[in-house]
Amino acid sequence: MSDYLVKALAFNGSIRAFAVDTTEMVKEAQRRQGTLPTASAALGRAMTASTMMASMLKGDGNKLTVKVEGDGPLGAIIVDANVDGGTRGFVSNPHVHFDLNAAGKLDVARAVGKNGTLSVVKDLGMRDNFTGQVPLVSGELGEDFTYYFVSSEQIPSAVAVGVLVNPDNSVLASGGFIIQVMPGAQDEMITFIEKRLENLDPVSKMIEAGNTPEQLLYNVLGEDNVKLLSNSPVQFQCTCSQERFADAIISLGEEEIQAMIDEDGKADATCHFCNEAYHFTQDDLQKFLEEARKENGE
Repeated sequence: MSDYLVKALAFNGSIRAFAVDTTEMVKEAQRRQGTLPTASAALGRAMTASTMMASMLKGDGNKLTVKVEGDGPLGAIIVDANVDGGTRGFVSNPHVHFDLNAAGKLDVARAVGKNGTLSVVKDLGMRDNFTGQVPLVSGELGEDFTYYFVSSEQIPSAVAVGVLVNPDNSVLASGGFIIQVMPGAQDEMITFIEKRLENLDPVSKMIEAGNTPEQLLYNVLGEDNVKLLSNSPVQFQCTCSQERFADAIISLGEEEIQAMIDEDGKADATCHFCNEAYHFTQDDLQKFLEEARKENGE
């Protein structure tokens, strides 16, 4: 079944909720980048949270970029996600993997590191982008995104994200949910949700067991309390193209392009996100050189 995301309200609008199945999305990212299990879990968690965050944006074409920079061996995690459900992401070092931690789970915190930052840049189609940044609090990512919402956006939230990986390194299940408390929520309602969260199975296990995004929210909030608003498809989606890389080469300027022609007679580029390779011949580079000269008014 294709991945999809649901939006909902609960307790007469006092709670805003999002849930998503990202199994196919993260599976595609793993396939393209060849990530090992711990790296897959970290990347998948970040992509899942970013996908839900992007769905909160208003307006056509709006998007955001999430960057997690910890002091662990994984290096940076970068995710682009848009309001239409397209998400792409990569890790600097995809071949990071450790034995399971003391809780029997993939050791994402060790891979990411516990010291560093989580930053979010929202492109809302205006002159200036919105940027928020918080320190990492655990490196597990779910807790770090939770802290981001509370600290940077002042929205009390609970973020759960999880990824299960098969013995052959492929992704078995991936998804998550975000529960947000709106102004006016009553204390007993918050206590009810906190108790449900304490007794909940890991989100990746629930998805492996066949739970849909709707059922994830029912498990947290109680089915009778949930009002579903919408569901929409989400998918791995890269925006790279031959044309975009050509524009990037032209933007390097005449001197750089001439050096490519003189030294290699060609240029090769690979997209970090999808691993797609692009090749440019000497004739291509000569055309780019002419374009760069035109842009400089020569």
